[in-house]
Amino acid sequence: MFYWLAELSDGGGVLNLFRYITVRAGLSFFTALVFGFLFGPPLIGLLRKRQGKGQPIRDDGPETHFVKAGTPTMGGVLILGAITVATLLFARLDNPYVWLVLGVTIAYGAIGFVDDYAKISAGDTKGVPAKVRLALGCVIGVLVALVAVWAHPTELEYRLALPFVNEFLLNLAWFYIPFTLIVIVGSANAVNLTDGLDGLAIMPVMIAAGTLGVIAYAVGRTDFTEYLGVHYVPGTGELLVFSAALIGGGLGFLWYNAPPAAVFMGDTGSLALGAALGTVAVVTKHELVWAIVGGLFVVEALSVIIQVLYFKSTGRRVFLMAPIHHHFEKKGWAEPQVVIRFWIIALILALIGLATLKVR
Repeated sequence: MFYWLAELSDGGGVLNLFRYITVRAGLSFFTALVFGFLFGPPLIGLLRKRQGKGQPIRDDGPETHFVKAGTPTMGGVLILGAITVATLLFARLDNPYVWLVLGVTIAYGAIGFVDDYAKISAGDTKGVPAKVRLALGCVIGVLVALVAVWAHPTELEYRLALPFVNEFLLNLAWFYIPFTLIVIVGSANAVNLTDGLDGLAIMPVMIAAGTLGVIAYAVGRTDFTEYLGVHYVPGTGELLVFSAALIGGGLGFLWYNAPPAAVFMGDTGSLALGAALGTVAVVTKHELVWAIVGGLFVVEALSVIIQVLYFKSTGRRVFLMAPIHHHFEKKGWAEPQVVIRFWIIALILALIGLATLKVR
């Protein structure tokens, strides 16, 4: 919205600042942050009143988690509200990538909201059947792939970029559709699996959002792409505004999610944020770099897959408990130790991901 005010100003006055993506990204960040601080307390109060017993706690989980009984969930609503408001105010609304990423975020947020509601209503941890959530996620993934093909320049259609390789794009042909589906669905569920301790998921999500935001900005500028030797995707720079909103909204949420958490993100937030990050990776043609940047989420998801497959074939477990953050809890790590050490790993992986822009 504010970009259009700059257009109406004919390039003069203070409003001209809104032409700059970096200015609008900064304002998007602060708007989302203030949104979180303003609406956090009343939302938490409402959730606590409506949910009663709060999010159900796993019976087979670490013993230390039982003290969290009664903590409300669906705190992701706060993050999604902050992202939506800030993005609509400061992003260019004639940019298809902005609407694609925002639409995926809201759609996955709706799936997560229904899942959280089902868990609270039934008083258990099952929620919406996994097959239903997976089917809905796959539909969204296919739509993302089709829109991305339509929005990308012809020379980028159905193409996959390889890290550390200068301006090379691999033609996936129609396999691009299922590949994109895997990226979106996998990202959403990997972040969802990581969201098991106070503050564990949201900080790595913000770190990844900042990293992908920088990549989106760089890939959307010809001067940067020529210098770095990466492909140019016109229009992706606007996603820096979205990423900044996610970081601001995430920080606002973390204020209340810091141990001991006053509210949980729930599937409402984790599914939405994971899908959003995956979509940014698809739009910028950095899906494989996203696997590096989001390596923590990949490991969390793999730990569950390995645990399930190994147990079904041998009747034994690889980890004391999956996802892997629970394994370290079982080994005696205090919850803050697990959380902060995983944050450090997420930051290191993000820096490695950024390095791929230049190491080619």
